[in-house]
Amino acid sequence: MPDHWAEPWWNPARHKDRRPGLLTRNRVKSALRAQFEADGFIEVEAAALQVSPGNEPHLHAFTSRAVAPDGQAAPLYLHTSPEFALKKMLAAGERKIFDFARVFRNRESGPRHAREFIMLEWYRAEESYTALMDDCAAILLCAAQAAGVRFLSHGTRVADAMAAPERLSVADAFSRYAGIDLLAMLTNAGVPLRDPFAKAATSAGIRVADDDTWSDIFSRVMADRVERQIGNGLATILYDYPLPEAALARRKPDDARLAERFEMFACGVELANAFGELRDAGEQRRRFEIDMAEKQRLYGERYPLDEDFLAALASMPDASGCALGFDRLVMLLMGAARIEDVQWTPPSELA
Repeated sequence: MPDHWAEPWWNPARHKDRRPGLLTRNRVKSALRAQFEADGFIEVEAAALQVSPGNEPHLHAFTSRAVAPDGQAAPLYLHTSPEFALKKMLAAGERKIFDFARVFRNRESGPRHAREFIMLEWYRAEESYTALMDDCAAILLCAAQAAGVRFLSHGTRVADAMAAPERLSVADAFSRYAGIDLLAMLTNAGVPLRDPFAKAATSAGIRVADDDTWSDIFSRVMADRVERQIGNGLATILYDYPLPEAALARRKPDDARLAERFEMFACGVELANAFGELRDAGEQRRRFEIDMAEKQRLYGERYPLDEDFLAALASMPDASGCALGFDRLVMLLMGAARIEDVQWTPPSELA
C-alpha cells in the first residue's frame, strides 16, 4: 500500500489511487438501478429522520431533536434501515420498490463497518422470499459485469460472482460445520431451549458463558463455525433461520420453529439479509417489546416503537424484502481491504 494512504482521503495522491474504484462504484450503482427499473421496480427515497430508528437490540442509533417553532422539542433518530418507511410505501399501494438508502449506525467502525453507509433495500409485494434469492444472484451477476470482474475477493477468499450461489439451510449448516442439531434446540412451537443448546455448543468445543442467552450461543456458533466456512468459491445463501433470530420475519407455515429469513455471504462477508415479511401487528409489537427489553438489559437504553408503522401493517400486502450492503458489495468487487476504500467521502474516524 502506498505511503500516502496514511493521509486523509482528500489528499490528492490518495484520491488518485482511490478514484478508479469510486468510478467503478458509480457504474455498479447505475447498472443495478437500471436492472431494477427494467424489472418494473420504482425507486423511492426513505427519509433518514424517523420517530424510531428500528428496534433491533444490537443496533445503535444517532439521536437528534426536532424543535418546533414554539420551542417544544421531541427526539428524532437517524434510521438504521429504511425498512419501516418502505413498508409504509407498500401499505400505500406500491408493489415493487427499491431504495439506495443512506443509513446510520452508531458504535460501528472497522474494516467491514461504517457509521454511515448505503443500503440497497427492495421489496416485492405478493411474492415469496425465494424470489429474493433469485434477485441476489442477479445482483451479483449484474454488479460483476458492470465492474468488469468475475470474482469477488476479500483477503485470501474468493467467490465467483457469475455463478449461482449455493443455497444451504441454517439447520444443515449447523449440522455440517458444528455437529449441532439446531432444530432440537427449539420446542415444536419455536421456543428456544437454552440449556440443551449450551451443552451441545460446549460439546462442540465452543465457549459458552453462564450468562449467555440462546441468541448469544447461536451468534457464537455462527461466527466461530459457520460464517468462516461459507461463501468460499461461491456465494452462499443461508436460509430458514430459527424463529428467535428473525424478529421481522413471518413464521414458516410448514415448521413453526423456523422463519422465512435468509442471508447471503461471500468471502466470509455478510452481504444481504432478507425476510418474508411479518404482517401481524400484535405479534410484531410483542417481538419489538422483547427486543427492547433485551436492549435495556444489555445497554441501558431502548428506542420507541413506531406506532405509525405498526398501524400500517394492517394495510400492507404479503411481501418479501431484502437489504444489501452496497458498500460491502463494491468492496468485494474491488478486492478492497476496508469499506472506507470504496466510499467517496468516508466519515472521519474518532480520535
